[in-house]
Amino acid sequence: MSALPLARRVRDALVLYWLVMSLTFVLVRLAPGDPATMLVPPDASPAVVHRLRHDFGLDASYPVQYARWLGATLTGNLGESFATHEPVTHVLARAAPISLGLGLASLALTFIVGVPLGLVQGMRRGSRWDHALTVATTTVYAMPSFWIALALVAVFTYGASTLGLPVWLRLPAFGIRTPGASLHGWAAAWDVGRHAILPVAILAAVGAAGIARYTRTSVADVSAQDFVRTARAKGLSPARVSLRHVMANVLAPLVVLFALALPGLVAGSIFVEAVFAWPGMGRAMLDAIAARDYPVVMAAATVYAGAVIFANLAADLVLPLLDPRRTSA
Repeated sequence: MSALPLARRVRDALVLYWLVMSLTFVLVRLAPGDPATMLVPPDASPAVVHRLRHDFGLDASYPVQYARWLGATLTGNLGESFATHEPVTHVLARAAPISLGLGLASLALTFIVGVPLGLVQGMRRGSRWDHALTVATTTVYAMPSFWIALALVAVFTYGASTLGLPVWLRLPAFGIRTPGASLHGWAAAWDVGRHAILPVAILAAVGAAGIARYTRTSVADVSAQDFVRTARAKGLSPARVSLRHVMANVLAPLVVLFALALPGLVAGSIFVEAVFAWPGMGRAMLDAIAARDYPVVMAAATVYAGAVIFANLAADLVLPLLDPRRTSA
């Protein structure tokens, strides 16, 4: 890609980023609820509320607040949490690794499971396996994540306890560690791993179902092309046709899909983190929205929007390298 189209795409991404963040700023400020009122006792005097609004900078006009926020953000200052009075960077630094670990594990399983399932469906389109997997993947993909989470908790936590199953089969439902346990080394890692089984399984199941559906459609379309039929007519083995001809042409859109899924490494799943009480980015975002903690909401939105927009940009730049037929304008 030449320098001019690259610069144009980077410029467009930056403009889109600014528009998204500016719109988020406006929507956050227009949402009902006053942070100062929510942080003081019900019997607090108006003077106390006014002083708190002044400390937060909320007594200024919206244009002034926007200018202050934009200037601070451009210098890397994300502000201080209204609720906890700690730097927002500390809040994000504490929550991001949790969502990153959860998202990385689920994303890896999503593609490890989803791509082979879609390949089997696409290569055996119309077979019993295809029909069965289509019903299964469509059902899982259509289910709300929070509903699946509650169902798995009912089965593998409360149900396992009621049925008297061994302790190692009773999966923990809440938190990332056993409360009150003082564990170190491999014992601590195993404890975190057991707590991660249910949330990772839910995210991976829903993601793999979607990837399988996408891969099936892509593989079926490529398999119907003349060059694939020619390869089969030459006597090439099904495995060689699948890997060398079909998957080679499906790889480019899958890489784009993978890049677009990368923001999930940071964002995780708001619903899953809320159900399982994982203190990640999604949970921090929900708590901040409920408390009208504007700095935390804006900082989390900054991370989310940046991850989505620039992952999309990266996928757009990498796609011509994987598939030379797709040239950039």
